[in-house]
Amino acid sequence: MIKPMITSAVLGTALFGAQAAMAADYTLQFGHLANEDNIWHQAAERFKSEVEENSDGQIEVKLYPNEQLGDEMDVIDSIQLGNADMTITGESLQNWAPKAAMMAVPYAFRDSEHLHEAVEGEVGEEIEAQITEQANLVPIAWFERGTRHLTSNREITHPDDLDGLKLRVPNVPLFVDTWEGLGARPTPMAFSEVFTALQQGTIDAQENPLSLIESASFYEVQDYVNQTGHVRSWIYVVIGKKQLDEMPEDLQEVVLEAGQEMQEYEAELFEEDQQRLEEDLKERGMEFVEVDQEAFADKARPVVEESLNDEQIELFEAIQEL
Repeated sequence: MIKPMITSAVLGTALFGAQAAMAADYTLQFGHLANEDNIWHQAAERFKSEVEENSDGQIEVKLYPNEQLGDEMDVIDSIQLGNADMTITGESLQNWAPKAAMMAVPYAFRDSEHLHEAVEGEVGEEIEAQITEQANLVPIAWFERGTRHLTSNREITHPDDLDGLKLRVPNVPLFVDTWEGLGARPTPMAFSEVFTALQQGTIDAQENPLSLIESASFYEVQDYVNQTGHVRSWIYVVIGKKQLDEMPEDLQEVVLEAGQEMQEYEAELFEEDQQRLEEDLKERGMEFVEVDQEAFADKARPVVEESLNDEQIELFEAIQEL
């Protein structure tokens, strides 16, 4: 039997047709600030695989780590303009939704369990509803962030120990006011300058999550991790409301379910990472110091409450009652 010849033109047409048939109906551009090794990006990769598999290829997820689509605010703006679709964002959302300020208020939460109770309950629902309504972003997952602790070269166990301590803080008015109220001498400074300032004695201390204490090598110039736990916070993975609404309901459900899978996966990675970080910093010579967190919280509260508006105070008080 004579087989028909397949010309390159016919073959090219066939391949093009196959590719077209496989093309996704929807593409989600997901940009964020973390690098490829960060657990946030690993969680985003899980989301991508879940969505693409469970949508039978109808949705393609393109990941852009390392601020490839811009910084946090840039990507939010792009989502609202329809030029991007998803990002990971935190208290910056208060620019649209004032209740999102609760995501990084000093001593709003007693411990991790208290934070989870708030985020998973009515408080979280209120914050998410306002974000959706006023920022046109739909939170589909949330990640707990590393608790901020104070590092120094002397033990700090009580607010009285802060007297005269020159402390670097980010340029956030609430952080500056809170540490002043606690008795320290806070100095706003770019993060990139902190190591040298500690090394030269320009400042005595700094405060950050364990992940940044490790990655910035602060163990080389600081002896103690004082477990002040002054900021317990979380961050949302959000998708543009318009982009989500444009999908049929079955694909919306795929996205939302993948968001929950991503959240659970990241929580496992987070717990493992926090344990690893503490062990690593101890091995590098840092001593972890138990702190009277209640004394810190009590002294900080008047300053914190004064900084919040009526809407935020109401939510802050609701959190304290949990």
